[in-house]
Amino acid sequence: MSLQTVRTADISVAWKEAVTKYQTPNTFRSLAEIVITLTLYAAMWIAMYRSLGVPYLLTLALSVPTALFMVRVFVVMHDCGHGSFFKSQKLNNFFGAVFGVLVFTPFFHWKNAHAQHHATSGNLDRRGFGDVWMLTLQEYEALSPRRRFYYRAYRHPVFMFLVGAPFNFLVLHRTRFPSPGDPTRSRISVHGTTLALLGYVAGMVSLMGWKEYLLVQIPVFYIATIIGVWLFYVQHQFKNTYWQRKKNWNYVAACLLGSSFYKLPPWLSWWTAYIGIHHIHHLSSRIPFYRLPEASKDSAFDGGTTLTLWTGFESLGLRLWDEKLGRMVGFKKIT
Repeated sequence: MSLQTVRTADISVAWKEAVTKYQTPNTFRSLAEIVITLTLYAAMWIAMYRSLGVPYLLTLALSVPTALFMVRVFVVMHDCGHGSFFKSQKLNNFFGAVFGVLVFTPFFHWKNAHAQHHATSGNLDRRGFGDVWMLTLQEYEALSPRRRFYYRAYRHPVFMFLVGAPFNFLVLHRTRFPSPGDPTRSRISVHGTTLALLGYVAGMVSLMGWKEYLLVQIPVFYIATIIGVWLFYVQHQFKNTYWQRKKNWNYVAACLLGSSFYKLPPWLSWWTAYIGIHHIHHLSSRIPFYRLPEASKDSAFDGGTTLTLWTGFESLGLRLWDEKLGRMVGFKKIT
């Protein structure tokens, strides 16, 4: 069964039944994933620190796999934010908050904003919370020259990934941007995480020295933020993604058609905690990441868009949503 062959009225029931068998987390497996991820992340940090005595190019080379482990730490936090990593919400909140410090992210504030993203993804009338700034072709054409420049700059890959990605985690996560239903704990978590982060950095500096800490942390942080933002971007910004006005918007269609199956090589899928299986994740954020590979083999989830490591780069030239054509287009589309 696929999305194209099931009547809209039947979609929600069909996929609700399909996801149920994958939603239960295994506490032992979740703890094991945490131990494995933190152990390997720490081991790579130690390897980078010890490599500082030789040419720095080796340290920079080691920063790539270390950054991928930082991305994996983020995905664990991400699953805790959805309440999918443990049956206990207290455990989800505890590990989510701790891992949030390691990835420079205020857990409770991010959790609320990300929930808004899941609830509104693909809805043209509810953009702006936890997503990439995206305009329709008509909206862009109505902008002033200055606003067009701002939008073009924002959507340019150099700015979005090389500048915007680290700026988001280093600066924007230190400030509070209100979103609907933003609870007090969410607002407090921004400042609490910053204080905890300062304590973490102070501890690392006392162990390593400030110069050594920065020589390790800066490239790891920089590369990890670029990879993280790229994964989020490519999972929603592709040619035949899904956008509809509120009256025609359908949650399940938005999940399966508006989120890609970013089919990475097996080793890279493991390293990024299978976040590329994004269409199923959006359909049910209650599925822990280690059960997504199993779910992806279920024919019930056929019908979405599959991108590979290489075809995903085609999305870099797509900047606007053309409502008439029902697909993403580039600026060359503008006459």
